[in-house]
Amino acid sequence: MSHHLDSPLARQDIRLDITDLYVFRGQIGTVFAINVCHSIFGPIPTPGFHPEGMYEFKIDLNGDAVEDITYRMTFEDRDEQGKQRFVLRRIIGGAAINPSEVGDVIVEGETDKECKTSTGTRVWAGRAGDPFWIDPDVLHAVGHAFEDGTTINLKQWTPEAAKNLFAGQTVFSIVLEVPDEELRGNIGGNDRLGIWAVATLATDAGGWRSINRIGLPMIHPLFTQFNGDLGDRLNAGRPVDDFAVHGAAVVKAISGVVAAYGTAEDPQVYAERLAHRLFPNILPYTVGTEANFGFSEWNGRSLTDNVSDVMFSFAANTPVGLGIGKESVSSKPSKTFPYVPSTP
Repeated sequence: MSHHLDSPLARQDIRLDITDLYVFRGQIGTVFAINVCHSIFGPIPTPGFHPEGMYEFKIDLNGDAVEDITYRMTFEDRDEQGKQRFVLRRIIGGAAINPSEVGDVIVEGETDKECKTSTGTRVWAGRAGDPFWIDPDVLHAVGHAFEDGTTINLKQWTPEAAKNLFAGQTVFSIVLEVPDEELRGNIGGNDRLGIWAVATLATDAGGWRSINRIGLPMIHPLFTQFNGDLGDRLNAGRPVDDFAVHGAAVVKAISGVVAAYGTAEDPQVYAERLAHRLFPNILPYTVGTEANFGFSEWNGRSLTDNVSDVMFSFAANTPVGLGIGKESVSSKPSKTFPYVPSTP
């Protein structure tokens, strides 16, 4: 899975489990989108967004892996119709790192309704189809390989038997689109962004605990499927600390698989170079360009990019394919706001 059920802590309340982060060119500007509360979990006592949580898009402007802008969504409890009121805030500058900073209210609204500001920023939150696809046999084989330092065992699997684990499943999405003019006014002319998303939960002591964090896709399926402790620690940390804290574990996992395949003269060197590309765990994107998360470049992520093939192949240093693609998604993304698939 992309980040579905990606750590023991995230599984405790899937309303705070971010499955995917997407950043791409929309109709009027840059789109930031995350999905949570996925139906693959099973029956959900209280679906939707956590009323004691925060959902944040973090934007780094200067490449230091520290956020300079935070867009924060908070939600109220569900009403009798299942709707939730929300508030979108923006925090700029040094305060963007502080979860207790109040920030400026950009817009208030309600789930399942498009909300728009006078400057054109628009936001939507609600239930949607899951645009992600994965074959479970390939997924688990990859996880075992990077845990055990072996080649990916697909001897009992063929591409013809591939199936999408998420076909017909749903998520709850947050979609934010910021017009180019407004975004560029806030980023000071630096069009190359680094983006990640965080879901945090209020603590009894009055602070905030990071439950889930996502930047690049497929980090958890590669390295934490069978290492829940690493999954929790990755989610709790900050991008700026990623390599120092987690680099050795990721280098070991990559070098073990690459050595088993024999596809690099020095698997350790290959692993170290790739780990520096993966960490800090931040999704790069250039404002005003078409998103493409592919073999040639990582520039944002569209709702139809085949990120699994890309990340699995890079990590193993050998071609790894799922046997399925975007055609396996039950409900297709839209070209118009809010872009996410409708519920199947």
